[in-house]
Amino acid sequence: MMNIILLSGGSGKRLWPLSNDVRSKQFIKMFRGSDNELESMLTRVFRQIRTVDPEARITIATSRKQASTIKNQLGEQVNICVEPERRDTFPAICLAAAYLHDELGVSEEEVVVVCPVDPYVQDSYFEALKRLAELARQGESNLTLMGIEPTYPSEKYGYIIPVTADPVSTVSAFKEKPDEKTAREYIAQGALWNGGVFAFKLGYMLKRAHEMIRFKDYPDLFAVYGAQKKISFDYAVAEREKQIQVLRYNGEWLDLGSWNTFTEAMDSDTIGKVTLDNHCKNTQVVNELNIPILCMGCRDMVVAASVDGILVSGKDRSAHIKPYVEALEQQAMYAEKSWGSFTVLDVQEDSMTIKVELLPGHRLSYHSHSHRDEVWTVMAGQGCVVIDGMKRIVRSGDVITMPAGCRHTVIADTRLGLIEVQLGTEISVEDKQKFEDVD
Repeated sequence: MMNIILLSGGSGKRLWPLSNDVRSKQFIKMFRGSDNELESMLTRVFRQIRTVDPEARITIATSRKQASTIKNQLGEQVNICVEPERRDTFPAICLAAAYLHDELGVSEEEVVVVCPVDPYVQDSYFEALKRLAELARQGESNLTLMGIEPTYPSEKYGYIIPVTADPVSTVSAFKEKPDEKTAREYIAQGALWNGGVFAFKLGYMLKRAHEMIRFKDYPDLFAVYGAQKKISFDYAVAEREKQIQVLRYNGEWLDLGSWNTFTEAMDSDTIGKVTLDNHCKNTQVVNELNIPILCMGCRDMVVAASVDGILVSGKDRSAHIKPYVEALEQQAMYAEKSWGSFTVLDVQEDSMTIKVELLPGHRLSYHSHSHRDEVWTVMAGQGCVVIDGMKRIVRSGDVITMPAGCRHTVIADTRLGLIEVQLGTEISVEDKQKFEDVD
């Protein structure tokens, strides 16, 4: 059985408008699964791990913002180690290692594999992870890396320089992200891409953590986490480790970090209500809206539409999207939560209209607002609302009004759809006080 830590980070800048501050690229449902339903990179990677090792213990290290989406897509099938705030990969891995040891009871002699949550790979990648774990278990090196055989001189990745061209080699040096000319020189030396995949015995990682951070156990580290220095695992550990080796991997491996690479992995040119005329060439369209998109004569383009916005871009320009998205001032209009999802439908000066969908058996927190009234209209399903301690069964067609200051929640018996209208001059996500849940 493998112990796997999946690192889930990143923001939604480069794949806007399908991603946003709470919906990173790994959560976008764009790939056809075995049942022909759309799946995200997160659910795809989880499925692939389970195919290779059905008993794998999977822990996802992530931020508070992403935890709800992970629970929405995977439920209770994985463990989630939540960072109190972002502190780069070394503190995140230290926290996850302490979580495995102190919360899950993993022995210091057990091997842990760490990898990103969002690679686009085939099952051979996860077979290689098993080989990586076995090399770490043998203990000939303290740290075992996976090096990706480069397919072009990329400027996006760091490089690992192995001593030999053997399938497993000791490491000569690490190189930072180079320019294209330097990358060609590295590849000529037999360099490998550093994909951020590595394995170690848990005790080794805990020892490194205690050397750099003063803490006793997982709860203690969690409490002082915000005071830790932001530092990457490569700089804090990998580049300073003397007993280190690398395993070559030459299977398919794509980092879907831009629209160009993302569309390469699509198994169809269109998702959603899309029509392309016969003059469209090398154009992919993703439409999450319930309205049609018609493209005519589009060449080498990507079009994406969601409630957060619409992107129309030439593929040669799509990689330059980040500064333009950062200049946009807009809240996230769609998010998946542990209880379901919400979509902002309309924003006015004194009102906001939101579509809320709750999963069966789930509920909103018991809460109140000081500066706004709310009106819920039940569109589909059945459940129960609680207003200031009073329970009421609700079903399709019912309307519930909650003035500012009253405590309220809703509990879904079936899948429950609501239209929530917020009314007030100070509508803000900060205007929310939570209380102990009522039965």
